[in-house]
Amino acid sequence: MAGNSRRQGAIRKTGTKKGAVVGSGGQRRKALEGKGPTPKAEDRPGHKAYRSANAATKRDQARQKKADKPELIAGRNPVVEALRAGVPATALYVALNIEIDDRVNDAVRLAGDKGISILEIPREELDRKTNRAVHQGLGLQVPPFEYAHPDELMAAARNSGEVPLFVALDGVTDPRNLGAVIRSAAAFGAHGVLLPERRSAGMTAVAWRTSAGTAAKLPIAVATNLTRQLKAWANEGLMLVGLDADGSVDIDELELAADPLVIVLGSEGRGLSRLVRETCDATVSIPMAAGVESLNASVAAGVLLAEVARRRRAAGRV
Repeated sequence: MAGNSRRQGAIRKTGTKKGAVVGSGGQRRKALEGKGPTPKAEDRPGHKAYRSANAATKRDQARQKKADKPELIAGRNPVVEALRAGVPATALYVALNIEIDDRVNDAVRLAGDKGISILEIPREELDRKTNRAVHQGLGLQVPPFEYAHPDELMAAARNSGEVPLFVALDGVTDPRNLGAVIRSAAAFGAHGVLLPERRSAGMTAVAWRTSAGTAAKLPIAVATNLTRQLKAWANEGLMLVGLDADGSVDIDELELAADPLVIVLGSEGRGLSRLVRETCDATVSIPMAAGVESLNASVAAGVLLAEVARRRRAAGRV
């Protein structure tokens, strides 16, 4: 019945008075105040750029943590070659009850002569230490690699009295390719190898093994920014030559070989990055038979370094 205050819903319940029952405490005024400039994308949690930056930081931390751990060179020939080359080893692991041959005897003798600890361990433990690599009962522990500064490479080349020759790697991520390039660089008279700080293989046990110990004789430096370092070397009078399948000249026409030179090698898949290619004074290609698409990065490096060495000998620049 209209006006009946006793019907259901006609009486306002306690505490349901319309409007604010207490003061706002100044919150409305604060809500009108500005919050300042919008933070950068990489500083805003939840933003894609923030997540990407965090992921990159974690990858760098993991890489650094791994780099701080000792590495094990596995295999009889690699271990003996590393010991002969003077690789700074800290321990020689020998699996129990292995078949002894001349290489095992040489490894034990060389390690003993150098004061390196010789430890006999079960084969299963050596499997674990080498991540189940083919170790043939021998593993050589080496400390984390000590990289040089790019300026040290230049100083060593100048002090040698020879025409400087460096090899720079642009995104080579396979440690076997890195080790093979280092071996070729040492064989053909290069004064050092330059690696970028990111997106590059480092001196792991695999790289040590492939280099056959030559990494102990050839300085290897790391550049925070590869393009910037290449430009710095160019300002010091070095010519920059990139190895590229579509090079501006082929290897038979490389007249820059006898000059102060940096040979730049690209990654296994995409080759030279755009900025690095634009920084180079010339790009060189290697003529190949029809039907062959490309060479492995380390093989191509060996071919180019051999040609540079040949031209330098002919010009009397070694």
